Amino acid sequence: MKHLKLEELDRKILGMLNRDARMSFNLIAKELKVSATTLYSKVRELEESGVLKGYIPLIDREFAGYKLLAVINLRVQHGQYIEVQEVITRFPEVQAVYEVAGEWDLILVCYFKGRDELSNFLKNALPLSNIERTLTHLVLNVVKEEKRIHV
Repeated sequence: MKHLKLEELDRKILGMLNRDARMSFNLIAKELKVSATTLYSKVRELEESGVLKGYIPLIDREFAGYKLLAVINLRVQHGQYIEVQEVITRFPEVQAVYEVAGEWDLILVCYFKGRDELSNFLKNALPLSNIERTLTHLVLNVVKEEKRIHV
């Protein structure tokens, strides 16, 4: 990834794509008062530099059947962090893995279709011999969960 310093135009482009990634380049160029060629060139530069990593639809998890959100803390045996991370990242239920400092080593954010799926995950999928302890939090209500980055 090459180094790129964001200019004001880059920030405006990212802001508009952040609001609506399906917005046409012609419309964005018109609103920003630049040519479509300039806009296309800038977006391509942002993509190639790794600043703009991609475009994905935000799908309603509940509509897709995922009604249960769990945050799972893991304590891992000393020296086994990479091995545990490699295994855990393969599970489709695991949406995020955070390596943290403090009492716990990893925090997982997982989505399940119900309690049975969560129970199966904890009892059958998760028990790696190098996980010393877990603590599971069931999320009752999501107050804020923002996917966009303010630029």
